[in-house]
Amino acid sequence: MKMPSYEIYIDGKPRKIELTKTGERSFAVKIDDKSLNVELLTNKLGIGRQFSIKINGKAYMVELPKFEREKLFSIKVEEASFKTEVKMPIIKKALITFEPTPLVPTKKAIAQRQTIEGAVTAPMTGKIISIKVAKGDQVKANQILCIIEAMKMENEICAPKAGTVQEVNVSEGSSVSEGEVLFIIG
Repeated sequence: MKMPSYEIYIDGKPRKIELTKTGERSFAVKIDDKSLNVELLTNKLGIGRQFSIKINGKAYMVELPKFEREKLFSIKVEEASFKTEVKMPIIKKALITFEPTPLVPTKKAIAQRQTIEGAVTAPMTGKIISIKVAKGDQVKANQILCIIEAMKMENEICAPKAGTVQEVNVSEGSSVSEGEVLFIIG
């Protein structure tokens, strides 16, 4: 499963990281033009604590503190520390704001599209872990509205257009289904 790409800075040097999930706890990682096979040796990614990974067959102990995007933090791999900054993920917004339509529009499909004009729907089943906007907020196109956790990954849901948040249909901690209307932007 293809995941977002990230622009990160390690000790001040820009790097582009692309992740593809290849198994339950394994990933193909491309850093710039170099490909690596990474396996998470524990059940969960240990943000805020230590965890073990295997890179191309060699095990490493990693210490990853809790961090905020766009802010400098330190990652420790074995005895080496790296100053790191994670920029916003590079996401194809069309995938996040996709609204499926039938091949042959039916009266019901036309009515549904008319009633959910400006709807932002969940692209996957998951759990809302953070809501970044409230009813009445002005938002810009591609501004983060909320974060959904699915398959132990955080997915940012962004506004498809600029406007005002008319409705917030979810709360932090709630479960959502694929296609469920999360927000209405007018």
